[in-house]
Amino acid sequence: MIKQGFSAIVDENTEIVILGSLPSDESIKKHQYYGNPGNDFWRLLSRTIGEDLQGRDYESRLETLKRNRIGLWDVFKFGEREGSEDANIRGEEINQFSMLKEMAPKLRLICFNGKKAGKYEPLLREMGYKTKILPSSSGANRRFSKIRESEWEAVFKR
Repeated sequence: MIKQGFSAIVDENTEIVILGSLPSDESIKKHQYYGNPGNDFWRLLSRTIGEDLQGRDYESRLETLKRNRIGLWDVFKFGEREGSEDANIRGEEINQFSMLKEMAPKLRLICFNGKKAGKYEPLLREMGYKTKILPSSSGANRRFSKIRESEWEAVFKR
């Protein structure tokens, strides 16, 4: 089944963009980045920016990210995938990252949420961005929660 990614959530003040791979089935149904409550993304970001995001509605979460100069997007514009696992993504097309220079002129760091998205790190580094591959926020990655939390916190502490 072909799954479509979402539009970039960035603006002229965005300094950090977090790139996932492709929205999960739950996220697609809700039309929300990280809409699956089993994904720890909002909990991890809450800890790193020091503001509760989990207890907020989606629009409020996005406003908080915007205020903290954090943007969201995915590596893939679309891809074929059964279920929601990154390992099952096939026939993917990457987003047009050249648009970032115009959309987010203050962008200084691109973070990749997990290994699948992180495979495209060299491409964005070659475009002149500082990059960082973060451990996946997937609930399946909780066994490494202390390491994962410390790596996420290190990026977003200012």
